[in-house]
Amino acid sequence: MLRLEPRPQLSRFWSYASPLLALLITVVIGVILFAALGKDPVRGLQVFFWEPIKSGYAIGELLVKATPLLIIALGLAVCFRSNVWNIGAEGQFVVGAIAAGSVALLADKSTGPWIVPVILMAGVLGGMVWAGLVAWLRDVCNANEILVSLMLVYVATLTLVYLVTGPLKDPMGYNFPQSKTFEAVTQIPRLMKGSRVTIGALIALVGVAALWVFLFRTRAGFAQQVGGLAPAAARYAGFSARRALWTALLVSGGAAGLAGALEVAGPIGQLTPYVPAGYGFAAIIVAFVGRLHPVGMVFSALLMSMFYIGGELAQSRLGLPKSLTAVFQGLLLFSLLACDTLVAYRVRRQAARAQAAAPASRAALQTSTPDVAGSTGQGAA
Repeated sequence: MLRLEPRPQLSRFWSYASPLLALLITVVIGVILFAALGKDPVRGLQVFFWEPIKSGYAIGELLVKATPLLIIALGLAVCFRSNVWNIGAEGQFVVGAIAAGSVALLADKSTGPWIVPVILMAGVLGGMVWAGLVAWLRDVCNANEILVSLMLVYVATLTLVYLVTGPLKDPMGYNFPQSKTFEAVTQIPRLMKGSRVTIGALIALVGVAALWVFLFRTRAGFAQQVGGLAPAAARYAGFSARRALWTALLVSGGAAGLAGALEVAGPIGQLTPYVPAGYGFAAIIVAFVGRLHPVGMVFSALLMSMFYIGGELAQSRLGLPKSLTAVFQGLLLFSLLACDTLVAYRVRRQAARAQAAAPASRAALQTSTPDVAGSTGQGAA
C-alpha cells in the first residue's frame, strides 16, 4: 500500500519548475489525445502553440485574450494569498460588464471621451459590490465564501440574460437578445491601428507592478499574507482578519469588474448573453500556474490565452469540439496539482514498513508472555 510522506525539505528548484513540468505533461497527454481522435498530433500542437504567435495580428489576438485573464488573476492572487477562496470571479466579471454596459448605453452623439473612465469605474464598482456580498455574508453570517461566490455566478449570469431580453434589449435588433451597439466614443482606446488590443493591456501591466509593490513592499500586503499563512500569528501581531477579508474580496471583485468593463466596451461593444466567457474560472488556473506571483501570472495568462485561441482554431481547422479548450485547461491544472503534491510529499510503501515492524512486535509479545503467566500462577497459589 502506498502513502504520502511529507518531505523534510522542499526543493527550491522544483517549486518553481513544476509549472513547466506540468505543461510538458499536458503536451504529452495532448499528443496522445490528438492521436486517439485520429488527428495529426504535430498539426494539433501547431494549432495550439504556433498559430497564436506566428504573426503580429495573431499576437494581438493573444493579448486580447490574455488581458482579462491577467487582470482577474491579479485580484484572485490577493484573495488566495490571504486564504480567502473567491471562486466566483466569473460572476463579478459579468456584473462589472453589466454596470459598464449600462453606463455606455447612456452615451449619445454629443458625449465626450470622458465617458470612458466613467465606464471603467462603473465596472470596478459593480465587481466590488458583487464581491462585497460575499464578504458581508462571510463576515456577518459566517457563510462559506466558496459556495456563496460560486452560486452568485449563476445569479449574475441570469441577471444579464434578463436585462438583454428585457429592459436593455435593442428595439431595432430584430428580436435578438442583445443591447444596442455602443457609441464609438465609449469604445476603449486601442493601442495601434489594425489591432484589437486596447489600453487594457497597459492597465494589466500597471496592475502587475502595483500588486508586486503591494504584496512585497507594503505593510498592508504583508498583513494580508500573514493572515493567510498563519492566522494565529496575524492575530498576535494585531492584524485584523476582518479587514483582510474585506480587502481581499473587494480588490478581487474590483479587478474582475474592471476586466468585464474592458471586455464589454472593447472587443464586444455591446451586452449579449455571451459575455460570460469563462475567464473568471480560467483565471484561477492562471493564478496558480503563475505561483500567485505577479510576474509569473503574466506568462501563465499568455499560455491560457493560447489554449483559448488554439481551441477555436482546432474547431474550425481540425473539426474538433470547442470543449477541447476546457480539456487542456483541466489537464494543465491537474498536472500542476500532481507535480506540486510530489514536490511536497514523497511516495512510500506502507507494506514494507509494516513488515519491518512485525518481528519487533512478536519479540515484545514473547517477552511479556512469561510475566503474565507468572503473575497468574502466583495469584492461584
